[in-house]
Amino acid sequence: MSDRNNKGWKPLVHSPEDIKHAHHVPVTPQTQAPAYRLAFDDKDFMCSEELRPVRLQLELLKTEMLLKERGIESTIVLFGGARIPEPGKDAWAAKNATQKKNLEANAKYYDEARKFAKLASEYSATTYSKEMVVVTGGGPGVMEAGNRGAADVGAPSIGLNIVLPHEQAPNEYVTPELCFNFHYFAIRKMHFLMRAKAIAVFPGGFGTMDEMFEALTLIQTHRMERVPFLLFGKDFWTKVINFKELADQGTISPDDINLFNFVDTAEEGWDLIVNHYEL
Repeated sequence: MSDRNNKGWKPLVHSPEDIKHAHHVPVTPQTQAPAYRLAFDDKDFMCSEELRPVRLQLELLKTEMLLKERGIESTIVLFGGARIPEPGKDAWAAKNATQKKNLEANAKYYDEARKFAKLASEYSATTYSKEMVVVTGGGPGVMEAGNRGAADVGAPSIGLNIVLPHEQAPNEYVTPELCFNFHYFAIRKMHFLMRAKAIAVFPGGFGTMDEMFEALTLIQTHRMERVPFLLFGKDFWTKVINFKELADQGTISPDDINLFNFVDTAEEGWDLIVNHYEL
């Protein structure tokens, strides 16, 4: 049985007590040996190669339990580039004048992501923040804009962060109780899509495209229910990916191009969701 308080679930009462007792024993060669550590309190053991299946399960289960405890039943997913700045802010990721110019031009999508998340969160509030809660990767750029849009209307939002060499710190707008951190990309992706009622993809790089194509593949292969799939910025997406050529080459079906819609504004994107679900 679990011991709950207003801060959420807690482990079994005897588990922390056992750890405490295990740490307060006479110092002997036996008690100092790694073999003596309690298995669940042994970081070397828990991080071993053989325990990877257990760590995968724990990453899936922890987030699942906390979201269920919060009563969150469905989400609106925002994918997009960490490097896209807020309008008027420095394009910190730019390496040259061309990149700086393009990133600053794409800063408009920060505003659209923020507006879109605000619209979604205003609807979510009518469901007591159980349906269509905004979820992002929790980082800067478009992700920050998504969480910020929810915060603008006092709504909760989720951040699914991941440990990376850079860009990994959570943005300040993620609801702290819904700010998660992952080691495994696969489990993070599962949590993005398990509750998704719509997917909005803003301009971004490898990570954004990885998430976009994986979600499209799951829908294409009927492993995931078809949901509104919005590509924000038709000019950007048609320049960087020639979807029509993929169909013309026969590597995708002509009908696969209908799995998504190009949109340019938050209002346009939200209207498609409203019409799809008859909200």
